[in-house]
Amino acid sequence: MLAIGALAIAVFVAKSQLPSFDELKSSPNGQMIRVHAADGTVIVSLGPSYGEWLPYDRIPRVMRDATIAVEDRRFRQHPGVDPIGIARSVEVRLEKGRWKQGGSTITQQITRTIFLNNQKKFGRKFREAILALAMELKFSKDQILELYLNKVYYGGGAYGIDAASRKFFGHGADHLSLSEAAVIAGLVKAPSNYSPTADAEAAVGRAGVVIGQMERNGFITADQAAQADPQALKLAPEPKQNSVRYFTDWALPQLDTLIDEQTAPLDVWTTLDLNMQRAADAAIRADAPEGTQGALVSLDRDGAVRAMVGGKDYVATNYNRAVTAVRQPGSAFKLFVYLAALEAGHKPEDRVVDEPVTIDGWSPRNDSRRNSGSVTLRTAFAYSLNTVAAKLGQEVGFQTVADMARRFGITTPVNTHPSMVLGTSEVRVIDMTSAFASVANKGVKVTPYAITKVMANGETIYTHEVDRSHVLVAPYVAAQMTDLLQTAVNTGTGRAAQIGRPVAGKTGTTSSSKDGWFLGFSSGITTGVWMGRDNSRPVAGLHGGTAPAKAWADYMKVAVANRPIEQFETQVTLPEWQLEPDEESYFGQPDDGVTGVDADGNPLPPPTAGAAPDGSEAVEIPMRREPGAPVPIQQPQQPDAPDAPDGAAPPPQQQQRLDQAWIDRVTGRGAGSAPRGDPRDPRNAPRAAPPRDRQDDRPYQ
Repeated sequence: MLAIGALAIAVFVAKSQLPSFDELKSSPNGQMIRVHAADGTVIVSLGPSYGEWLPYDRIPRVMRDATIAVEDRRFRQHPGVDPIGIARSVEVRLEKGRWKQGGSTITQQITRTIFLNNQKKFGRKFREAILALAMELKFSKDQILELYLNKVYYGGGAYGIDAASRKFFGHGADHLSLSEAAVIAGLVKAPSNYSPTADAEAAVGRAGVVIGQMERNGFITADQAAQADPQALKLAPEPKQNSVRYFTDWALPQLDTLIDEQTAPLDVWTTLDLNMQRAADAAIRADAPEGTQGALVSLDRDGAVRAMVGGKDYVATNYNRAVTAVRQPGSAFKLFVYLAALEAGHKPEDRVVDEPVTIDGWSPRNDSRRNSGSVTLRTAFAYSLNTVAAKLGQEVGFQTVADMARRFGITTPVNTHPSMVLGTSEVRVIDMTSAFASVANKGVKVTPYAITKVMANGETIYTHEVDRSHVLVAPYVAAQMTDLLQTAVNTGTGRAAQIGRPVAGKTGTTSSSKDGWFLGFSSGITTGVWMGRDNSRPVAGLHGGTAPAKAWADYMKVAVANRPIEQFETQVTLPEWQLEPDEESYFGQPDDGVTGVDADGNPLPPPTAGAAPDGSEAVEIPMRREPGAPVPIQQPQQPDAPDAPDGAAPPPQQQQRLDQAWIDRVTGRGAGSAPRGDPRDPRNAPRAAPPRDRQDDRPYQ
């Protein structure tokens, strides 16, 4: 009796404190947020969407009946709390071992929407029950149902049936059909799962459940249920959205940790540069191979995210591959191997023997399947020699390499198996981009950020402050690493990323061409590009030096166009096999037909007769040449070219077949002009072409 008396007192006290019906109608739901680009342009407005408030008599009966049938079929009988529903919920809990079926009434749900939250705690449920009983005493059933249908959340930012009807079907809720009402009523249970724009099949299935419940509870006849056809519904077209939403989807959740304001409208100022974002979106769409996805993150020198693309089409898939997906980086991970080696005392000019190596049963191979003997670290990095990376990793310790990766911001797990030096641990695009940005920042940590300030009611409640105090490696180590990264772009695997100004970067390609990467920096901007399939299937012809490097260059040409050209603090030094002291070789576009490199920016295959990429025969003779010596031009024979007349020079498009006698004649080095074994003798030059940036296709041992 005391408990019943206390309950009655609590209910009547709650009733006296409840707002009026008109006050409840006008109370807002959710928080409006306006997101600004770096120049102040409003790029998106987020928050609740409200349609027209529909009085009870304007709400279609099928909508009222569908809601009662699926959410609370005893709505007209209970006093706000349904003892039968609670008992059924407890029974299911005992059978299944967990709470699988709720016992909340429509009155309890609208009470929770207006006054409480969704925490599954006994105290909250008790307050919800008290308020539901109080609402039933103060308002009529029709008023409660009117509040519910105009205020409940239906997904996609839509609050109330009118907003939901306009969003999904393109018209107001006062003209809803039976099938449309069934779809909307079915959304309340799980708006994200049953949204017709997200999962049409799930939405239709849920609508069928609603129609079945309406028939069982006598709201419609069997004929009406049979005639209803949710599958035939036509949805309103989704508004066009561009890749800016990838950025806002990543940035806005950070507000929860930056500010405490939960109700006042917010103006959020971000780092996004709209011109750079458009260029990034265009580069990914244009350069990513057919059937693949692409991602791009671009950071300013202080970590400000200037552009972010998480895929080709946000409407088709809002999965953000720039910050969520984890993929193998391939040889781009060698950044951390060489950083560890440089910090341990190595120099770019140090020599290492490129030779077969086996570490704990694992035998990495270069992509050329050949070895080049003694090479400098600069040459090994430029042509991405896997055996040298393995040797360096073993020397400094694989745990040291893993620690270096974590030091530079890799947040995903890094294994310490020997093959880790070739990038077998999965990483995120934004983390790898941040690591390269820290190298560009002379070894000082660069942390990506998106929000510069937040304003509420005209007052600034948050301002971002850049932390420049976290030194990751000594400046000389970062400078030496930049030296190596320049070489990889100037003459190595990343030649396609040249943009006419100093660039430092690295390619990455994983086994069977499942992933292609290019990451690099120029003029204060660091950008990372990834391409591949979401299902990790191989992509024919995908290498880090092809489509990803091209997309990087296409984007960066726009991104740095209005920035002054910045020279790196380290001098450009070319690797062995590529001694071309002209400026074009440093900063120009690759000329594959003359310099003897393929589309990936890599030297052509070794000198064995075979088909060239265009079907003709090609021969390559790799050699070191002294500065000023003539350059033997390598060009494929054109099988369809007419033969030259006897004694006449061959046509321009036809090139003589190269052999050692021709080389000796052109260079003035006849046989015997240099002792056998003299490195100046082209016959003694290494015959292996510098390998492409790709891992061994065999499974890792």
